Amino acid sequence: MVTKDTLFRPKGTSAETKAATTDKAFRDIVATEAKLRDAKSARLRQARLEREAQQPPAPEKPKARARKPKAK
Repeated sequence: MVTKDTLFRPKGTSAETKAATTDKAFRDIVATEAKLRDAKSARLRQARLEREAQQPPAPEKPKARARKPKAK
């Protein structure tokens, strides 16, 4: 059955519609950039871990000796 609520849907103002469109586009762009950034970080982390696994362990540096206080 057709009523005034189903026949005429309330529409937002053109400013609200444009703002909603802009907001959606912005959120899509940010989400896409975040996915790309996370993928790049994961790829670089994996490459770093593989490179570190192939390198021999670095020799430990000798500990610095404690300095004696200067006599006055």
